[in-house]
Amino acid sequence: MFNKTIMPSKEEALPGRDQEIQISKKHFVNGNPIKPPFNNPDLKEAIFGLGCFWGVERLFWELSGVYTTAVGYAGGISKNPTYKEVCSGLTGHTEAVLIVYDPALINYQSLLKIFWESHNPTQGMQQGSDVGTQYRSVIIAKSLSQFNDAQNSMNIYQKKLKQNKLGKITTEILNFDKFYYAEDYHQQYLAKNPDGYCGLKGLGISHS
Repeated sequence: MFNKTIMPSKEEALPGRDQEIQISKKHFVNGNPIKPPFNNPDLKEAIFGLGCFWGVERLFWELSGVYTTAVGYAGGISKNPTYKEVCSGLTGHTEAVLIVYDPALINYQSLLKIFWESHNPTQGMQQGSDVGTQYRSVIIAKSLSQFNDAQNSMNIYQKKLKQNKLGKITTEILNFDKFYYAEDYHQQYLAKNPDGYCGLKGLGISHS
């Protein structure tokens, strides 16, 4: 059995497939498209992983200024993986949420603040009782500006955690490579299944 708390090597990783997973074009909650093109050229994208993506997506789609959201897989190796493959630990991907937002209404720094405060970024390859590389804390930067903002915000939050005698942040900050959309039944899951699982929980420490 492969240890799901260890990142697989390229040789160990599943190959995936060339075909993209087919999904609905519109957001189940707000009706906006969840894949480009979007109707506003000023919209920006952010990608975060902070545990099971069901609750994370709901957290962000409820924010004013967020145009649309989608769940998927990122930060790993395998092409167009399935959920079952991601759960095996042999893709290297984390469960991630794509957030498309209007920077005139909500900025990236505000999204980062919500990111840090909404989960435990010190747990390594798990989040709460969810264990494995797919639940690790990740920020995927889509620009140099986002990468630098993420680094700065992490340094700020690390100081806050240290002041409260909490541990070292294990969040990965990665440059964007690829975001693979998850299966349709995962998209806006908690709107479709209001009693569904949500393990999202922060440390109770403010970022600012």
